[in-house]
Amino acid sequence: MKNYENVVIFDHPLIKHKIAILRDEKTSMKEFRELVEEITTLMTYETLKDGIPTVEKEVKTPLEVCTQRVVKDNAIAIVPILRAGLGMVNGIHVLFPSARVGHIGMYRDEETLEPQSYYCKLPQDINDDDKVVLVVDPMLATGGSACDAIQLLKDKGCKNIKFMAIIGAPEGVSRVAEAHPDVKIYVSTLDRCLNEHGYILPGLGDAGDRLFGTK
Repeated sequence: MKNYENVVIFDHPLIKHKIAILRDEKTSMKEFRELVEEITTLMTYETLKDGIPTVEKEVKTPLEVCTQRVVKDNAIAIVPILRAGLGMVNGIHVLFPSARVGHIGMYRDEETLEPQSYYCKLPQDINDDDKVVLVVDPMLATGGSACDAIQLLKDKGCKNIKFMAIIGAPEGVSRVAEAHPDVKIYVSTLDRCLNEHGYILPGLGDAGDRLFGTK
């Protein structure tokens, strides 16, 4: 895969360690959910280390009053792509407990491998000028759902969109990067390729099934 200015592939040993456990077919549903949340928290810290709106606030310490910078209220919104994206929400709420959550529902047509939209509900202030919108999905495979979700948010007036995936395939990362060069894409690890069914290799199987025990 060629280099894209809007793509960040993390190279963090703790994230790699957790992804190794996440991949293991013997990892329980409970542990899988916990790992997804933990990895998401680590990713969020790195993703938002710059570009998040802050304001100055006076703070009274036991000794004096000082001025500090704090994150602006309602600075971010979380938009998981259903259903697997739901598994990442709590990992962001650990750092931003008051962040509002929108939902975009999409499923992949098993014949065409293209996304089909079936649900969308977003916070009313999602298109505020300085709002950072975090679109999350554990797997960035073909890139179809991510592209459509990002375009939907742009159509709603969102201006500062970031996309986070735990595992990405070169095909999907390239597709999103080229379709939306103004959107920063953050991926914990880049895998080898997609198979003929559109699953990431080596991957971790179906993230939704492993999160919710539906297989």
